[in-house]
Amino acid sequence: MDAAISEHTKTLHAKAPIERLNYAAHSPELFKKLADLTMAIRKGSIEESVINLVEIRASQLNGCSFCLDMHVKEAKLHGERELRLYHIATWHESPLFEPRERAALAWTEALTKLPVGGMPDDLYERVSSQFSAKELSDLTFAVMAINAWNRAGVAFRSVPGSADKLYALDEAGLN
Repeated sequence: MDAAISEHTKTLHAKAPIERLNYAAHSPELFKKLADLTMAIRKGSIEESVINLVEIRASQLNGCSFCLDMHVKEAKLHGERELRLYHIATWHESPLFEPRERAALAWTEALTKLPVGGMPDDLYERVSSQFSAKELSDLTFAVMAINAWNRAGVAFRSVPGSADKLYALDEAGLN
């Protein structure tokens, strides 16, 4: 049995990955609209550190290695502490996050996973106690945008680090 599993594993690793299309090149007008939305969000009411946490957590949940790589590097460039970056996946247990950040992370998880029966009232109340109406709206758009990017990154297997030079992410020193 072990030999059969080992042989199957070798076969899987021996196959070259299927080359996926460059969605930005094939749909440049839509790519630009999503990029414009992202830039508007970054100029909105939510502080950069919270946006970084949202983008990283959604990318973790969605398994988008390109976006996770990109947003961890951005957060590092924006001054985020490495230990907090390591703790994002376990933010529920970590003492390193403030109540506002915890609310944003909980909102991100709920909107990314979309609970059956809709958004629970207790979560809405917790998040709305930390964010104004404008901020909560902006936060929701931030979660929507990163989920859109994640879906494209996963669908077309965008290669982590492939845009580092373009976005000056190589300056993060996380190669």
